[in-house]
Amino acid sequence: MTSPFNSQSPLDPTSTEPIYRQIYWRFRGAITDGVLAPGERIPAARSLAKELGLARGTVDSAYSLLAAEGYIQPRGQAGTVVAAGLNVRPRQAHTDHPSTPAPGASVRHKAAVLPFQMALPALDEFPRKIWAQIGARCVRATGVADMANPSAQGLESLRNAIASYLQLARGINCLPSQVFVTSGYRNTLTLIVHALLQAGDRALVENPGYPPTRQLLEYLQIGVQPVDVDQDGLQVTQGIDQCPTARAVVVTPAHQSPLCVSLSLPRRLQLLEWAAREQAWIIEDDYDGEYRYVSRPLPALKSLDREGRVLYAGTFSKVLFPGIRIAYLVVPPSQVERFQQVARTFLGGVPELTQAIVSTFVTEGHFARHIQRMRKLYGERRVAAVNGLSKVLGEHIQIDAQPGGMHLILRLTRAQSDRELVERLLNAGIYAEALSECYIGPESQCGLMLGFANIDSQASAERLGERIVALL
Repeated sequence: MTSPFNSQSPLDPTSTEPIYRQIYWRFRGAITDGVLAPGERIPAARSLAKELGLARGTVDSAYSLLAAEGYIQPRGQAGTVVAAGLNVRPRQAHTDHPSTPAPGASVRHKAAVLPFQMALPALDEFPRKIWAQIGARCVRATGVADMANPSAQGLESLRNAIASYLQLARGINCLPSQVFVTSGYRNTLTLIVHALLQAGDRALVENPGYPPTRQLLEYLQIGVQPVDVDQDGLQVTQGIDQCPTARAVVVTPAHQSPLCVSLSLPRRLQLLEWAAREQAWIIEDDYDGEYRYVSRPLPALKSLDREGRVLYAGTFSKVLFPGIRIAYLVVPPSQVERFQQVARTFLGGVPELTQAIVSTFVTEGHFARHIQRMRKLYGERRVAAVNGLSKVLGEHIQIDAQPGGMHLILRLTRAQSDRELVERLLNAGIYAEALSECYIGPESQCGLMLGFANIDSQASAERLGERIVALL
C-alpha cells in the first residue's frame, strides 16, 4: 500500500484549508500525477489516521470525498484502491524514491536473457509449475522453528538429499554430515581457503581456466601457478615440477572449463597420488558433470579418493537456474569439524525456505527426471547450434568437438581480437565470451565461447550466425 505522505511535508494545522481537504488534495494529486496507479491499494483509514495522529473521522471524510468523485473505490475486505480507467499521467521514474509497481507487475527488473548466454540452462524448459507448487507447499508448512536462524551447514533434509543423489549419480560415498550448503562456487572456494589454506600458500590452477578461480585465490592471498591443459586435461607432471610446494589444486575433471576436455584416468590417479604423498588438497569443481552426450557421465574424481584429499564442489545453479544461488561442498570426514567451525564465521548462508524447496524437488524425483530431460535436450540443441552456425559461418570458424558441457568454442580462422569481437556482439544483442580471457600469461588462444542451452532450433542458430557474420 502506498501513501502520498511518505516523502512530502507534513499536514499544516495552521492552514485555512481543513485537514480532511489537505488529505483529499494530497491523494488526488498523487493519483492524477500517476504516483498512485489505477488498481493500487491505499492505506486503510484507521492505519492512516494512526500514522498522522488524527481522528479517524477526519480521514474518513477525505476518503468519502475521493470516492464520491470517482478517484478511489472501496472493496470491502480487499481494502480501498485507486479507481480503474482514470486518465492520469504515466508514472514517472524517481531515482531517489522508486515507485511501487502496480499489482501483478514484477518487482524484479533484470537485463534480458541474450542468445548464446553462458552458464545459462534452458530456462524455457524448467518445470516452473511443479516448482511453484512445491514452493507454495513449503511456505504453508513453515513453522516457528523454521523462521529462526538457519544452520550454517545447511538444511539437514537438503544435505541428506544431496548425499543420496551424489552416491547414485556421481559415485560419491558420503554422509550428510560431510555436506555443506553454500551460496555459490565463490562462497564454496572461499570456505575451503579459510579452512585449509593460509596466506602465502600456492595452488595449481588450469590454464586456460575459469577466471574467477584465479581472481578469488589471489584476493585471498593464495599464490596461483598456472598449469597447461591438453586433450587429456590438466598436465599434472608439469604442475608438480613447476610448483612442488603447492598446497592445493583446483581442477574441473569432468568437463574442463573452458575447453570441455575430460581429465584422463592416468592423470586422475597421478593427481590423487601426489595429493596423498604431499598432504595437499584437490578441489574438484564439478559444475556440469551431469551433461555428457557421447556416453554416460564420467564418475567424479572424488569417487576415486581413498585418502580423504578431495573436496567436491557441486552446484544447482547450472542444472536448475542461476537465480537460485545454491551450491554444495563435500569435505573429507576428517575435516568436518574444522569446516563447521569456519562455516559459522564465513559461510554466507542460503535461506532455508529455498533449501526446503530444493530438498523437496530432489527427494520427490523431479530433479533426476529434470537432469535426464535436459541431457537429451542439450544434446539436441548442441547439434542444432553446431549445424546452424557451421552452415552460415563455415569459412570463418572452426568448432571444437566436445563430448559434454553447455557451451561451444568457436575458433576464428582469421586473426582478430576475440575481446573486441565480443564487445561488438554484445552491442548487437548477442552474448559471447572471449577465450583469451581464460588464459594466464602472454600466450593465449583466441576464440568465442557460446552457450547453446537456450538456442531452441537450427533455424535460430542460422539467424544468429548471419548477424555474427556481419560483425566479423
